[in-house]
Amino acid sequence: MFEKIRKMKNKKGFTLVELIVVLVILAILAALLVPALTGYIDKAKQQSIIAECRMTVMATQTLIDEQYATVKLGGTVATAVTIDKNDGAKSSVTTNNGQSTFTISQDEISALSEVKYTDSSIGDVTITANAVSGAICKIDKLVYTADGKTCTYENGQYKF
Repeated sequence: MFEKIRKMKNKKGFTLVELIVVLVILAILAALLVPALTGYIDKAKQQSIIAECRMTVMATQTLIDEQYATVKLGGTVATAVTIDKNDGAKSSVTTNNGQSTFTISQDEISALSEVKYTDSSIGDVTITANAVSGAICKIDKLVYTADGKTCTYENGQYKF
């Protein structure tokens, strides 16, 4: 009988109390780290949407510039751009009574910016243009929405 007690004392291992203390310490550390990591994840998503908005602005500006090159001098250019969301549509410019209006294809923006617009969209686009003086068209405002979050490019600034 004493041999059994001696063998039990020689066994190595952790007691139940030691295991519970370790688990409590791990739970406290996890409770402290999860909110910090969540903040980093949210900031990364925000930066990702801002980067996609920046790519969209550059692609849209390029397509507007291409269409602006076809506007005849002496006409006026509208300060709004229509985003055509129909599949296979092409960017175009139409002129009625000397007033030119841009229609930019979302498919072409997607191809140029390499942003897929399945769960995102381009909202209002406003430009400044003066075809009479030969000034180039410049995007003043573009609203980009992705994953329920909106990024607005306005006057050279990206606002989330």
